[in-house]
Amino acid sequence: MSKKALIGIICAVVVALAGGTAAFVVTHQKKDDGQTKEVVEKEEEVNHDGQVKSYLTGEWVDQSIGRSRAVAVMTENTKAALPQYGINSAGVLYEAPVEGSITRMMAIYEDYADLTQMGNVRSCRPYYAQFAAEFDAIYVHFGQSVQGEQLLATGIVDNLSGLDGSLGDTFYRTSEHAAPHNAYTSAEGIASGIAKKGYDTQYDASYDGHYIFAEDDSPNTLSAGTDCVVVKPYYFYNHPYFIYNKDSQTYARYQFGAEQIDAVDGKQVEVSNIIFQNVNNSIYEGTQYLNITVSGSGEGKFFTQGKMIDITWRKGDDGITHYYDNDGNEIVLNQGKTWVCIIQSQYADDSAFYATEDEFSSAQ
Repeated sequence: MSKKALIGIICAVVVALAGGTAAFVVTHQKKDDGQTKEVVEKEEEVNHDGQVKSYLTGEWVDQSIGRSRAVAVMTENTKAALPQYGINSAGVLYEAPVEGSITRMMAIYEDYADLTQMGNVRSCRPYYAQFAAEFDAIYVHFGQSVQGEQLLATGIVDNLSGLDGSLGDTFYRTSEHAAPHNAYTSAEGIASGIAKKGYDTQYDASYDGHYIFAEDDSPNTLSAGTDCVVVKPYYFYNHPYFIYNKDSQTYARYQFGAEQIDAVDGKQVEVSNIIFQNVNNSIYEGTQYLNITVSGSGEGKFFTQGKMIDITWRKGDDGITHYYDNDGNEIVLNQGKTWVCIIQSQYADDSAFYATEDEFSSAQ
């Protein structure tokens, strides 16, 4: 650690003890040809408890959690695989279609040390690997499509695969379901895999997070938005929807005609923010696999606090997808969990939005 970094940390501690917030210098180190060197120093805000803002939720978390690399776990989302394990511990969840009109999820975790069962874990698709790379996350999957294998071979993201014979301690199967619906991982298994692969457990020095979050005392009420209490993405197989709870200021998730429950804590999945990202897509020639375009730009919607606005999205030069309102300002998420729905553009009009629960009930 450099002298500058040490002085910065000491100053932060002094201010923190006084009960305020502070910024300290974080020195990131990376190995280059076997030599450890300092590559960047940047300021980091901490609160009086020595916590930092989470890159995934915008909430205050311990530094050991908020500045250790996230893991992104491919999670099956068919009725045959239910219940899912651990998803309520994820800070960000992606849902996107795969073949056969089903959807698959990718749960991105930073605080998962207590989880002994996560998943079940399914195979990679290339667009999921690209999403994981946007968060500098370690991507956890059980196999991959041919196109996914080709992309992973480029090194786009550090990954742990259930088909990698060297990772026998990372994954396990249960008798709860028949294969392939019974493969799981755990915090201990992931740690073992990371160690075996020699992956860095700290974020890349250039990484500053994916989203912009509202401040603690100033939530984004989306005052110019349209009332939207029920959000219903078009997905044909699981027929999901979200219902906004004004008291908790979260959207409760339903699918297959019931609450979506995490088997670990027995609670329904709830999120603070929902993003719809409309994407162009096709089928890889001679295959059944979707080719979803996640580069370039497109349209979408943003939901929070029971409101909805139209947005645009653009993959930036930093490799991260940024979302903008109609005035060109990057959207501000409320603190808490976020669910990103990848919407095939040709079906965007099949999604539905309701100002009230009564309106939703009448439409069923």
